[in-house]
Amino acid sequence: MAYVDGFVVAVPTANKELYRQHAADAGVIFKEYGALSFVECWGDDVPEGKLTSFPMAVKRRDDETVVFSWITWPSRAVRDTGMEKVMADPRLQSDTNPMPFDGQRMIYGGFDIIVEM
Repeated sequence: MAYVDGFVVAVPTANKELYRQHAADAGVIFKEYGALSFVECWGDDVPEGKLTSFPMAVKRRDDETVVFSWITWPSRAVRDTGMEKVMADPRLQSDTNPMPFDGQRMIYGGFDIIVEM
């Protein structure tokens, strides 16, 4: 069964187009290295929580928007190999292609799919 990497970040709202282009460029690279799909979603209805929430998880500031993303891979093995290649790819190095958000507040993880319909 497929494998999924999930991400949540806070992006300066003024950087929406810059982020969209950065993500589109990255998506091409992830797909080159084996990703089946690459999805980026700009927050539209993301409420603040009292105990937990997406905004709280990424310490979203008033001038930021929560972005929810995922990448699907054929397997964990393909993901591990592909991710290693993505991280080494010079097209995504921060000195030539800086992230338009604070990567220190990104939450992410890899997940086995247990139900897919």
